[in-house]
Amino acid sequence: MSNIDGPYYNDQPHFSPDALSRCVREVADFVDAAGWGQPPTMFALVPTAVLVAAEPDLHDQLEDGAELTPIEQESFPEDVGGGSPALDEFLATSSWPEGVVGCVLVQEIVVLPPTAESDLDHAVAPVLTDEHAADEIARATADAHPERRTARLIVAVLRDGPSACVLALKPDDDDPDAEPELLTHEDLAPNLVHALYATFDATDDD
Repeated sequence: MSNIDGPYYNDQPHFSPDALSRCVREVADFVDAAGWGQPPTMFALVPTAVLVAAEPDLHDQLEDGAELTPIEQESFPEDVGGGSPALDEFLATSSWPEGVVGCVLVQEIVVLPPTAESDLDHAVAPVLTDEHAADEIARATADAHPERRTARLIVAVLRDGPSACVLALKPDDDDPDAEPELLTHEDLAPNLVHALYATFDATDDD
């Protein structure tokens, strides 16, 4: 992967059904190599052919046969944590240059088993009318829950195209060499998918 700024213009190319899934796997491998405890990270998706045409020296660094190349973006502001209101607000003000045809967001989250739902409901009930307070209490309750699991949520969308979501569960501490358990579901993160699509509706003024 490369850290490259600047627009790479295209004429709305069509990609194979596997193009987005391949990008998700590449991003998953990339962030997994950095270990756990990482802040949210965004990747722009650029057509590989267009990228090579603009930057020929990158040819040998790119994955063979890949239609799309993920490009890691600058770090989020320090107050933008995984799943926080600040992340929602940041995405709402984000936009892309014309040549970016998709994006991938990676963030670490805490997941709980279905049996813990009543614990969350009980914790937020006193402040249910205050959305911000309810959100903060829900997060604190989840972080302190004995059955919590750390996971990495990877959400990808293509401009005017499909989306993909993967949840990678952190292996148990007693098996540090184990591969993350990968889960997929059609409605895994609908709000985040919508938020990422909205970044392509905004106008980039740069």
